[in-house]
Amino acid sequence: MQTDVLIIGSGIAGCAAALQLAQDKERHITVLTRAKTANDSNSAWAQGGIVTQGLSDSKSLMMEDVLDAGAGLGYVPAVETLAVDGPRLVKDVLMGQCNLDFDRNALGELVYGLEAAHSSRRILHVGDATGWAIMQAMLSTVQELPNVTLLTGHTAVDLITFPHHSVDPMDRYKDGRCHGAYVLRETDKKVVPILAGSTILATGGLGQIYQNTSNPNGARGDGLSMAYRAGARIVNSEYVQFHPTTLHMAGTTKFLITEAVRGEGGILLTPDTNKRFMEKYAPEDMELAPRDIVARAIYWEMLQSDYPYMLLDISSQLPADKIKHHFPTIYERLLKSNIDITKQPIPVAPAAHYFCGGALVDLDGRTSIPGLYAAGEVTCTGVHGANRLASTSLLEGLVWGHRAGEHIRSLGVQAPISERAVPEWDTSGLTYDTDPALIQADMQTIRNIMWHYVGLVRNQFLLNRAVKELQHLWQNIEAFYRKSRLTDGIIGLRNAAQSALIVARAASSNKKSLGAHFREDDTA
Repeated sequence: MQTDVLIIGSGIAGCAAALQLAQDKERHITVLTRAKTANDSNSAWAQGGIVTQGLSDSKSLMMEDVLDAGAGLGYVPAVETLAVDGPRLVKDVLMGQCNLDFDRNALGELVYGLEAAHSSRRILHVGDATGWAIMQAMLSTVQELPNVTLLTGHTAVDLITFPHHSVDPMDRYKDGRCHGAYVLRETDKKVVPILAGSTILATGGLGQIYQNTSNPNGARGDGLSMAYRAGARIVNSEYVQFHPTTLHMAGTTKFLITEAVRGEGGILLTPDTNKRFMEKYAPEDMELAPRDIVARAIYWEMLQSDYPYMLLDISSQLPADKIKHHFPTIYERLLKSNIDITKQPIPVAPAAHYFCGGALVDLDGRTSIPGLYAAGEVTCTGVHGANRLASTSLLEGLVWGHRAGEHIRSLGVQAPISERAVPEWDTSGLTYDTDPALIQADMQTIRNIMWHYVGLVRNQFLLNRAVKELQHLWQNIEAFYRKSRLTDGIIGLRNAAQSALIVARAASSNKKSLGAHFREDDTA
């Protein structure tokens, strides 16, 4: 199978790239996702809003807030790109091309929300399901484009890179390049090469490598692992942001209680005495302190008093009608758990939420491998530094997806290589059918190690143990993978093990606490 551009991932970054690339009518774009439906992505799960420029806002103010949240590790040119391009693309692409309308007041004016660590009201919402609304609008637009093919149920296995996958031994003397990906087709379980002139990774994050996460099942580090195996430069992997407030519930995936609840006045309380506690940790900002501070405050309170959760109370701060209006999704979802947020507080606990590191890209989304671009959470653009500012992730995906598409367009149509240049997927020597129960058991082991040893609070002893145990587990999984008939499950397990090891090694190497990477043994 051949295509001009292969986009792996159908979230906001992948769709933004497709929309930009499809303007060249002679160019064919293929977008694929492992999910059964294209809107099953981290982007669609985003309850919070998307940053733009508010009424009393400016480029410099937005940059200052993003850089402050990033704890001084943000890359200024990337932050400036976000602040300049972002508001324009929200207007032109989301509101214009995709006909998305954000929340408005009675006068028909856009409503700008406030969230933690923002100095200005600049966040646009569609209720408390902004990501879902954005993805519905973008996917509807993408699916109408005649030169875009959207494939669901297709799991990328590995990137095709030369000289590694070339059938010509003389290619070892040439510069490396990405030429597409090997992809598992769910319908017939066959691995096929999809060859492309340019490839864009837009696979999202890795929250599922942790015991508790707000991310969907597919967020297991697929893109990060593929990029790493292909030799792309990976940076800032120790910076994993934990969301302070997810619903205390059974299972790995936790229902997110958006930061906008605290932005609209929600307060955190102890579950036994109903006392506020954030003044001990952030007396000036209280519940609107940066996420890493709030998450660790909740973690420490739970640890010190053996609480299973803390409470988030909005019922005493807003009238019932406003709560239902601002947070309809949360209201309806929690009613199913017998929690009426207009009358009672919400039991919450932290969970892995956002990966600030990833494949390093430049301002045009280019990785260190020619022919390979990346956009969204799989990347490190430098925007987030050591900690992400709330509601900037959707905007980053929009901006870098668009810019990657724009850069590929500037090169003209680049035909994919010949099918004869790449070997078929080797299925010889495969002796095992994977057992889903064994895959789940290994995934649970990874999640336990990461949650307890590479979690909210870290030290060298725990990190050393994590690296040692993950290294041993990765070797066993890799050996099993090479003898197994492929399924989405074994591919995901392999990637999860690799991603966990990348994060743990980075955390072990960085001895200094900064942003989302908190070392209790930092003596600096």
